[in-house]
Amino acid sequence: MGKRMIWMAMLLSLVFCFSCRKGSSSGTSSPKSAVISDPAGYTIDTSKFESDKTLTIYGGCEEAFLKAVAERFAKKYNIKCDYVRLSSGEIETKIKAEAGNPSADVLFGGTTEPYNALKSAGLLQKYDAQRASHIHESYFKDPEGYWYGIYKGVLGFMYNENRVKELKLSVPRDWDDLLKDEYKGRITWSNPSTAGTAKLVINTIVQMKSGGRKVTESGKQHYDYANAMEYFKKLDRNTVEYTKSGSGASKQVGKGECVIGIGFLHDVLGQIVDNGYTNVRMVSPSSGTTYEVGATAILKGCKHPEIAKAFIEYALSPEFVELAAKSGSYQFLVIDDAKQPQVAIDNGLADVKTIEYDFDDAKDNTSLYVEAFLRAINADNRLKIK
Repeated sequence: MGKRMIWMAMLLSLVFCFSCRKGSSSGTSSPKSAVISDPAGYTIDTSKFESDKTLTIYGGCEEAFLKAVAERFAKKYNIKCDYVRLSSGEIETKIKAEAGNPSADVLFGGTTEPYNALKSAGLLQKYDAQRASHIHESYFKDPEGYWYGIYKGVLGFMYNENRVKELKLSVPRDWDDLLKDEYKGRITWSNPSTAGTAKLVINTIVQMKSGGRKVTESGKQHYDYANAMEYFKKLDRNTVEYTKSGSGASKQVGKGECVIGIGFLHDVLGQIVDNGYTNVRMVSPSSGTTYEVGATAILKGCKHPEIAKAFIEYALSPEFVELAAKSGSYQFLVIDDAKQPQVAIDNGLADVKTIEYDFDDAKDNTSLYVEAFLRAINADNRLKIK
């Protein structure tokens, strides 16, 4: 199988036409009062809602969760709620292309790298959420109120047990194991131009391989990424495919289309629990790993800012975040009064060893590291554009 990477922004507008998934839900009952005090401790004045009572979501999470969220929010406030599901990189590119006149009102799901990039570009709307105090760690939200975390997902490996035995391969237990010659053409992970998952992989390896050493170039400080890029050159030789979505490998591994994958362990767990792929195994890297923070934000210049504010409040409520597990998304929740998914705890995801991830550096330097990665693997000449 040839390597596939969608990294040219000029082609993404075409990709949207064929790859995005859309949905719509409408409420059926009217709230009894304009001012609604939710049991979660926030108050919404529906009399301020825009007259067409519509909200559109750009979603970077799995579609089942996104659909459940749209349906519940529409019913809760008797509005129409549309959604468009895209990968994180596609969403970032689309919002930048819309340049302050977005087709959607809120962004929901996906890693925080695109959120930070959109904030820097002035494309997110600041909002002081009433329920922000329920986010139990400061780094799970933007300090200025431009985005708020909802869940976190642990990064790791997955493999098809039957294929590994058939090919007489050893099981990778740590990041460096992925560089073994026996895995040539056997590893699948995602494309950093379209998937926030891949950006997190790159940041993780940069931080781990730097030994904590930082350098300053053009007045800007960042981790020394030389060792990380040597790592990625070797990993590229073993990589058979870079998928558009971060969950791509997890969806392939059970079918045997992917032998070994890199991605979020909650995505793998969903394939095991909900789709019956008992031939799939999860691995948490022995030297440590990192996690995504899935977030939500209001888009600057959106057409329904008041309804968007209500969505943010609802997104930070237990009722909302617990829809994840009910929809087959088993991330851990960062809301302090929400119930954690028991299936993730039972499968050991709460005990995964994590490094002390530098969120500030990731916020400032992700684009730098991604550009270095593309150069390191000679993307222009070696990767097909699909």
